[in-house]
Amino acid sequence: MATLVLYSPRPTGDRVPLDELAREAGMHPDLVRRFVVLGLLTPEGGTPRAPLFSGAAAARLAKAARLRRDLGIGYAGAVLACELLSRIDELEERLRRYEPPDGRPR
Repeated sequence: MATLVLYSPRPTGDRVPLDELAREAGMHPDLVRRFVVLGLLTPEGGTPRAPLFSGAAAARLAKAARLRRDLGIGYAGAVLACELLSRIDELEERLRRYEPPDGRPR
């Protein structure tokens, strides 16, 4: 049976060390390191030996883990899927700014 990991997102300005991020995401720190190497996460401070990550990084890790588990894709595929989903979210947000409230094109 899978373990459900619940967490509340941190405020945007908070930075967390890798071990704490792994704990919040319900992952082993080595798996988090693997995702960092693959480019899913980028440290936002700290040092190379003790990187710090944004508070939102746990949600990104959880999404990658769900993609791996639910779709059976590899680590690199999960990273790519997360990047594409993020890009889709950005484009949809930009589109919403240009659409009038009634939904008809201008």
